[in-house]
Amino acid sequence: MAFSINQFKVGVTILMDGQVFQITETEHVKPAKGSAFVRTRLKNMRTGNLLERTFRGQDTVEEAFVEQRKLQYLYASGGPMYHFMDQESYDQLVISSDVLGENSRFLKDNLEVLGFFYKNQVLNIVMPNFIELTIVESEPGIKGDTAKGGNKPAKVETGATILVPLFINIGDKIKVDTRTAGYVERVN
Repeated sequence: MAFSINQFKVGVTILMDGQVFQITETEHVKPAKGSAFVRTRLKNMRTGNLLERTFRGQDTVEEAFVEQRKLQYLYASGGPMYHFMDQESYDQLVISSDVLGENSRFLKDNLEVLGFFYKNQVLNIVMPNFIELTIVESEPGIKGDTAKGGNKPAKVETGATILVPLFINIGDKIKVDTRTAGYVERVN
């Protein structure tokens, strides 16, 4: 369905140049001379890249109906393929590492994620902002290291390596921010 620029608002998904974009910012401008236009900031739903685009009053775009589904991570198979289960229909989906990108390093069994679909094809997977992981490999912490600042690399149960404070030891459970791949806090 085509709609005009007057219907643009944050969160709307559109089809442009064969790609699905989500509108993240809009600014409707009515200059003293000339016709109205809309400045937008668009996010590519597949790659996450941002694009700024100006639409004139006579422009129309096609709306893209993007569906959100809750998925549960099951396991990884040979090659870079990851298996998920749709939480509503209980269908299993196989998603390649190309779609997951950097998110694959924090996937652990039974983790719930949000999947965005367009015409039954996976556009993107959104991880929870914070997840709890166990440290499986790290240099030992030394008593008294809690006071001075500093970080050391540590491997978590999913295989990812992140920087943690010096007082973190093997077996400790930590909270990780999946957006920045950074340590947040130790969890008891």
